[in-house]
Amino acid sequence: MRRILAFALVLTGLMAPVALAQQLYTHEKVDYSFELPSAMWKSIMEPDAAHDHPEFVYGDRLDGYLTIRKEIVDAGTTPAELASRDQDLRLRYLPGFVEGKQESFNGRLDGVTMSYEFVRTGKPMLGRTYYLQVDNRTIYALRFTGLRDKLSRIRNQTDLIARTFKIK
Repeated sequence: MRRILAFALVLTGLMAPVALAQQLYTHEKVDYSFELPSAMWKSIMEPDAAHDHPEFVYGDRLDGYLTIRKEIVDAGTTPAELASRDQDLRLRYLPGFVEGKQESFNGRLDGVTMSYEFVRTGKPMLGRTYYLQVDNRTIYALRFTGLRDKLSRIRNQTDLIARTFKIK
């Protein structure tokens, strides 16, 4: 019994720093909030009169970069349709673009994710966008980019940010 109790205490001690590292992001000029899973995530641009969206980096812009955009769409447009439109009108023109797959995503807001690869300054990059539907006219796009190997390593963190994204 003592061994089980000691193991539980050790496990709790290991998990506590992870739980404490998460912090809630919110700002008076945005109508949403979400959790940043690590102190490595830093805001590099806050919403102001010229910019209505924040931007974040995970250590360095090449390690992980996040922008959040509110998309007002025609009534009934699905996140999958918006993802396909973004791919056709915007992403396919990136140097070295390689189409990834689209998957359904569930969190506080449901939607889809779309992954893709491209090249920036001769380096293999990865993009992963979460399209989260608020209502039949509003979809938020959480766009993550970074070096392919580095962004892949923090997939659990990008998923957590998207899962905890909610409207105030």
